[in-house]
Amino acid sequence: MRVLALDYGSARIGCAVSDPSGTLVRPLPVIEPPEIREVARVADDLGVERVVVGMPLNMNGTAGAQAETTLTFCDQLRASLDLPVDTYDERLTTRMAQASLRSGAEAAEDSLAAAHLLEAYLAASLGDAGGSDDDG
Repeated sequence: MRVLALDYGSARIGCAVSDPSGTLVRPLPVIEPPEIREVARVADDLGVERVVVGMPLNMNGTAGAQAETTLTFCDQLRASLDLPVDTYDERLTTRMAQASLRSGAEAAEDSLAAAHLLEAYLAASLGDAGGSDDDG
C-alpha cells in the first residue's frame, strides 16, 4: 500500500511517500505554503491509499498547542480526501532528519522528517497489521 506521510507545520509541509509494497520511502518536495488542495493533488498524483500525519507530542507524551493545530489540519484533510488519514508520533523525527542532512541527504529537512516518520509508521504497521494511532 502506497502511503503519504506529512510533517505538518504552519510555514510548510514536509512530504514523503512509500513504494506500493510499503518497504521503501522517499522524501518529496515540501508543500509551501501548507495548502490542503496541494496535499490532495500530491496524494492523487501518487495514487496513495492512506495518509499519515506526524503528531507533535511533547517528550512526556502529552499533546500541546501544536498537536491541537495538527488535529485540526487532519480533520480538514479527512473532509477533503477520500482516504484514511492517521496520525503517528513524530517525536525525534526532526533530530533524525538533521542527522540525515549531516550525513549528506539532499532533501528538505521537513521532508526528511516525514520520511523518518513514515519508516516508523510502516515498521509499526508490520507488527500489528494496522499500526496507526487513528484519530478518526
